[in-house]
Amino acid sequence: MLISHRTSVVARLGTAQTLAWASSYYLPAMLATAMAADLGVSVPMVFGAFSFGLVVSAVFGRWAGQLIDHHGGRPVLIGTNWLFAAGLTALAMAQGPVLLFLAWGVIGVAMAAGLYDAAFATLVRLYGHDARSSITGITLVAGFASTVGWPLTAWLELEFGWRGACLCWAGLHLLLGLPLNASLPRSGAAPGVNPVPVAVSPIAAAAPAVAPGATFWPTVLLSLVFAVTWFTSTAMAAHLPRLLQAHGLTLAAALALAALVGPAQVAARLLEFGFLRKVHPLVSAQLATAAHPVGALLLMAIGGPAAMLFTLLHGAGNGILTIAKGTLPLVIFGPQGYGARQGLLMVPARVAQAVAPLAFGLAIDRLGGDALWVSTGVGLVGLTALVWLQRSGPVAR
Repeated sequence: MLISHRTSVVARLGTAQTLAWASSYYLPAMLATAMAADLGVSVPMVFGAFSFGLVVSAVFGRWAGQLIDHHGGRPVLIGTNWLFAAGLTALAMAQGPVLLFLAWGVIGVAMAAGLYDAAFATLVRLYGHDARSSITGITLVAGFASTVGWPLTAWLELEFGWRGACLCWAGLHLLLGLPLNASLPRSGAAPGVNPVPVAVSPIAAAAPAVAPGATFWPTVLLSLVFAVTWFTSTAMAAHLPRLLQAHGLTLAAALALAALVGPAQVAARLLEFGFLRKVHPLVSAQLATAAHPVGALLLMAIGGPAAMLFTLLHGAGNGILTIAKGTLPLVIFGPQGYGARQGLLMVPARVAQAVAPLAFGLAIDRLGGDALWVSTGVGLVGLTALVWLQRSGPVAR
């Protein structure tokens, strides 16, 4: 009965997350050109408004985590459906840059409390130390957000225009997302206490308690890891086809290979759900962080023939790192105050995410295919931080 209940929660939350990601993070890629033409602004300004929303998300991230710690995930996620709907409606009504930025600001608040970080905090609030498999589960479902969102947004824009597409996504938040989040279990226990009686995994049980004064360096190191990995993830999401073209591929071939990132992410998450669930999350995070630099070095050394391997390694590493962002804070710090801590840890990551498209685009303009040295360098910084974290006191094995 418990397994069936947990599976149902994961399915509902994962579906709601798919909707949230598809209607926010993946929206500009399909609508930016049409929005810019209609509003009389440049495409970079449209992406600038999106980046503004990501900055707002960073500012409100810790506040959202604290709300979940105190009230549970269900009411907070319900609130984000109303915020997403309001922001998307405002976006559909925009007539110039002012309302464009204001609309993305509202969507940014919704993203702070309605994407993976909030979903992870909700699961930890429900299941405590035993939330790792559930976190993996929702990333498996929502891993197809781009696969579903991009073609659906393109079809909606073709049928109803970009404004109609935004209104349709707003309606889906009220007709689909709201009931899904409202159906989640109520969490009435105090923060850090399991409301559902579950067995604690051996890995979680083996994790030593962290003294209140010993959290500074683990917090700094995890923040650094999350920032550099989100920088690379967002940079590749914005520029991967162009980057592959810089290494000699045709546009058609680059797009075909870029489409492999999603399946590679899901395949890696299945591996995490199976074999790697027996491995400490810190070890799987190290392997995942190393994947992009290894693939990038091969691509720069060999060229086009290594492009598929690079794409698969990047996608697989990114897929596992998404899970690590939820499981590492749980294993290292425990469930107490998880939401607020997760919000704090992700502030640098959200800022890095906001600047990544512009920064990496400039790197490609200047360096061409050698811009991969940038993502390789930051990836190695993240890997070094994870090794240091493993050797530090609170998580030493």
